[in-house]
Amino acid sequence: MLNPKLPLKSKIHLSSPHMSGNEMKYIEEAFQSNWIAPVGPNIDAFEREIESYIGDGHAVAVSSGTAAIHLALLLLDVKRGDTVFCSTLTFVASANPVLYQGAEPIFIDSEPETWNMSPKALKNALEDANASGKLPKAVIVVHLYGQMANIEEIINLCAEFNVPIIEDSAESLGTFYKGISSGTFGDFGIFSFNGNKIITASSGGMLICKDKNQADRALFLATQAKDPALHYQHSSLGFNYRMSNIIAGIGRSQLEVLESRVLARRCNFEKYKKALASLPGIQFMPEIEYSRPNRWLTTFTINEKESGISPTSLMKFMLEENIEVRPVWKPLHLQPLFQGCTYYPHQEGGSVSEQLFFAGICLPSGSNMSMEDILKVINLIKYTIYNHKRNDDHIVL
Repeated sequence: MLNPKLPLKSKIHLSSPHMSGNEMKYIEEAFQSNWIAPVGPNIDAFEREIESYIGDGHAVAVSSGTAAIHLALLLLDVKRGDTVFCSTLTFVASANPVLYQGAEPIFIDSEPETWNMSPKALKNALEDANASGKLPKAVIVVHLYGQMANIEEIINLCAEFNVPIIEDSAESLGTFYKGISSGTFGDFGIFSFNGNKIITASSGGMLICKDKNQADRALFLATQAKDPALHYQHSSLGFNYRMSNIIAGIGRSQLEVLESRVLARRCNFEKYKKALASLPGIQFMPEIEYSRPNRWLTTFTINEKESGISPTSLMKFMLEENIEVRPVWKPLHLQPLFQGCTYYPHQEGGSVSEQLFFAGICLPSGSNMSMEDILKVINLIKYTIYNHKRNDDHIVL
């Protein structure tokens, strides 16, 4: 194999924004009409277009996915002293809103089959909570890296104990299970349009509510909870969570190309898998049956004993070559912020999320990556595994 250590023209990013080219049309319309505040026709249209794409629910455009989760918790009356079950293998924003409400997050491990919330661990947690007479106010299930969780089992478990579900679909817009969009299975769904997501409005998020009255309440809370009066009157605590009309315009343009972005990222995954799956010690994130993941990020685990190199060493080598890679999310139950929180592993003495954290790597996956970029990543991984000496670098908790 040729040594791939050649100068890069530019950095290969993990997941850079990919603009459609039509954004300025909506932005200019907003400026020309002077609708630049968190109100205007782009916001209304973006909500309706998201509803049309996902096929179910009532959409409320907000300032971030985190704000959407917070609103969902408010609608479920989560407050101090309550508990909320949450996937542990996820970004901190999935659980931070639980702390906003003074509630206690209880973390649920992943399962090997999906890397997402383990129904087995969830069942144990729900049974314990039921026995103690304190069921959670909600279960926040994350569809990690654009891959569906084992949603049917999770729905059945939560229905058995009458616990609402919040789907954190921040990474999974464009993902479908049995033809049904992520974000529409639970009582509430969450999407994000942050700069690194499969489509981006630079920021922003969307709350999906099953019930129209809940969506109306969310809009009320997201706009400072202004009572219907000529003067400014407030009887409830509100928030400045509404999306701006300009950002909504960018989102509309991005939504127009969502399917092509999903196709591009899935093609990236297939190229990586075809080239790397046969290498010693490499296992790609599995795909649940009957699903169409958006493959937001291509991720795999590497077994150090089989490959001869630690995940940390491989990542360091690639970063030195101007290729942006990342470990998979550090489990929230290991974060200092959540020290002391209860955690339910997938099985006694075996934490799947911790194993994934120590072994997992996220590869550059942007829909605007060139074939040259992908080949550079592939060749560097091959070269490193076949030629780089093992060292003892490990991720530090």
